[in-house]
Amino acid sequence: MNQKYIRIETSSGPCWAEELDGKALLLDGAPYLGGKRTGEGIQLSQVRLLAPFEGNKMVCVGKNYFDHIQEMQDAFGDAVPEKPVLFIKPSTCVNDPDGMIPYPAVSNRVDYEGELAIVIGKKMTHVPEEEALSYVFGYTVANDVTARDIQKSEGQWTRGKAFDLFAPVGPRIVTGLDPADQTVITRLNGVERQRSNTSLLIHTVPRLLAFITEAITLLPGDFVLTGTPAGVGAMQKGDVVEVEIPEIGILRNTVI
Repeated sequence: MNQKYIRIETSSGPCWAEELDGKALLLDGAPYLGGKRTGEGIQLSQVRLLAPFEGNKMVCVGKNYFDHIQEMQDAFGDAVPEKPVLFIKPSTCVNDPDGMIPYPAVSNRVDYEGELAIVIGKKMTHVPEEEALSYVFGYTVANDVTARDIQKSEGQWTRGKAFDLFAPVGPRIVTGLDPADQTVITRLNGVERQRSNTSLLIHTVPRLLAFITEAITLLPGDFVLTGTPAGVGAMQKGDVVEVEIPEIGILRNTVI
């Protein structure tokens, strides 16, 4: 059975919980670290969701859908990468479900990028592809917000991808999903802009995890963002962006 986990705000601080039957059943620790139920529960209608992230880093993948490569060829060329293209978002990028995305004064174009995110459950170092999924705890939704003009002008992607609060994630972590068959949908002000499926990833989830851990150790709670499909576009101040993966939920944020 798929299990659902959330991170919520409580009077005593952030807390992990299992989502079940309309309640948030509090845990004594992060679920990927073996957190157990405390016996306390709160109605979901009474909680504020926080980003389900307390990891060390987010390792992100670029140019991982053919159609996205085609739509971005003027900026980055149309070559299909032989190996995954990686970059890292620091923890200061993390943003909550329903959180505000700040529009940086130094940018003239800020884009949404809806993606499936992998949640690591066990320390991964030099893990072969055939074993990779056994290290995964679950999956969530991510928006890889990007200052596109800065990314394009500077050549390397770090600054354009790493502004504070440029990584909304959530609303929950779901276990037991098939990462090779998840629909990714993005809407801007209610209008659908992206719709694709992870079956179209150039580099599969097991391949990504094996490639990453050849060089970078992934720790429990770390996220891997798998790349965005075609349909990326600019956001303006006041816009509401929603990224949905139906088996996980809707991640909604407003640009300010």
